[in-house]
Amino acid sequence: MLIQLLRTYLSPYKKPIALLVFLQLLQTSATLYLPNLNAEIIDDGVVKGDTGQILQLGSVMIGVSLVQVVCNIGAVYYGARTAAAVGRDIRAAVFDRVQTFSAREVGHFGAPSLITRTTNDVLQVQMLVLMAFTLMVSAPIMCVGGIVMALGQDVQLSLVLLAVVPVLGISVTVIVLKMRPLFRTMQERLDTVNRVLREQITGNRVIRAFVRDEYEKDRFREANSALTEVSMGTGRLMALMYPTVLTVVNVSSVAVIWFGAHRVESGAIQIGALTAFLAYLMQIVMAVMMATFMFMMVPRADVCAERIEEVLGTASSVVPPTAPVHELPRHGHLEVRNVEFSYPGAEESVLRDVALVARPGETTAIIGSTGSGKSTLLGLVPRLFDATGGEVLVDGVNVRDLDPELIARTVGLVPQKPYLFSGTVATNLRYGRPDASDEELWKALEVAQAAEFVRELEHGLDAPVSQGGTNVSGGQRQRLAIARTLVQRPEIYLFDDSFSALDYATDAALRSALSDETADATVVIVAQRVATIRDADRIVVLDEGRVVGTGSHHELMAGNETYREIVLSQLTEAEAA
Repeated sequence: MLIQLLRTYLSPYKKPIALLVFLQLLQTSATLYLPNLNAEIIDDGVVKGDTGQILQLGSVMIGVSLVQVVCNIGAVYYGARTAAAVGRDIRAAVFDRVQTFSAREVGHFGAPSLITRTTNDVLQVQMLVLMAFTLMVSAPIMCVGGIVMALGQDVQLSLVLLAVVPVLGISVTVIVLKMRPLFRTMQERLDTVNRVLREQITGNRVIRAFVRDEYEKDRFREANSALTEVSMGTGRLMALMYPTVLTVVNVSSVAVIWFGAHRVESGAIQIGALTAFLAYLMQIVMAVMMATFMFMMVPRADVCAERIEEVLGTASSVVPPTAPVHELPRHGHLEVRNVEFSYPGAEESVLRDVALVARPGETTAIIGSTGSGKSTLLGLVPRLFDATGGEVLVDGVNVRDLDPELIARTVGLVPQKPYLFSGTVATNLRYGRPDASDEELWKALEVAQAAEFVRELEHGLDAPVSQGGTNVSGGQRQRLAIARTLVQRPEIYLFDDSFSALDYATDAALRSALSDETADATVVIVAQRVATIRDADRIVVLDEGRVVGTGSHHELMAGNETYREIVLSQLTEAEAA
């Protein structure tokens, strides 16, 4: 999976990679040539007392060293740039794919896991690419070249390498194989820590309200300890690798000096050759150690690549149309025709055979008990997810056939939990229509009953809004979300219990102002509060995912027991009449 991912995202950078490999080849060749020059200085200069030869070969050595340094700097420069570009491309690809996901796919992965995959997992792959460009390219060249150059110094002494290299290879392989499953567990437990931390930050007020601080501390401690435990396991294996490699290196160095001294004594080789052989042995071992460092990173990067590919390989259940419709014949006519919807793996459908019609100039209300499928039904219109049966039609066209931008212009949704982005009041209001003027923003705020508190803010429309709108109250957040949709000026307004945080007076004033602003539009309101929807032109009653009644308030009070129970749970008989 890792190789497949890298092959895909490294292919646009063939020229920088080719230049990098060329620079690494020059740098490694220079590194391999230096011990040979050192041997010549010892044998032809120091031993013979020839100062001129020492100076001449020393000048060559300085030149070779400069070539080595320059090539190394160039290789690291291009390697770092390419690795950063690959990380950028993978992050962009994951982000773009997540943006296509419906609520179903987002729920399947979970927000903490998607964040970890987009950041930490991509970073691990990026670091592997960087290490590969700076270490792995030169390591095999240095290892093979070192063996060849060592053979050139003394063939018999090179037999030591036959014992050293296999022992190093087997040791490293065993450790790496044990590390891979630990790295997968580490990433999964990192997801858990992110999820717990995100829940605790988001639900801080609830935690304080129920005095559950100690419980949450224990929960985070358990998740953190689980991550620490597996991290310690991988750390122990990493710590074992270096002593293993160094032990083999030191033993092999002693063996080379032992056997090499006897060969120097017998006149088979010279002292300079023995020195060069030791240098080549160290270079070979250093190459193995660099490869070892790489192999330590490969298991974790491989696991991260699998997790990234899992996201990239997941297709959204909301598929864009192949031949999208860019224009609609009418304006805002909404029909839900025998719709069914069920979540993957669910035993029962959330919606079953739901049918309703909402026309321009009318207000259609949907009411029902908690869990009856009201929000799910509204989510089918802007295609937050697609119906598993039946059709959702806008102006007689199935929403599956509409261009996504056309849906965004035609349908305006105020969700049950309004979300504001970090920025200012103005940037949030212009989110759906960036070219809106300040006058249009103030008009939308007036209708949404939010103009008064926005004027009281220090900078008015330019007042800062924190992430999620946490620096304003719940009611203010709802009114700003309503104003944001009004600025968009869609033909179909969907209010998903958007008045729940408002007091009765503000609710009444807002609905009165909305009736004038949306007189020619189609308005669909989901609400739990009967007072919010009793004046609607049409009320649809949902119960356990089915439509059990449709009509006006008085009609349903007279002939629908489910609606009557909901009303009388909030109002007296006289108030309901």
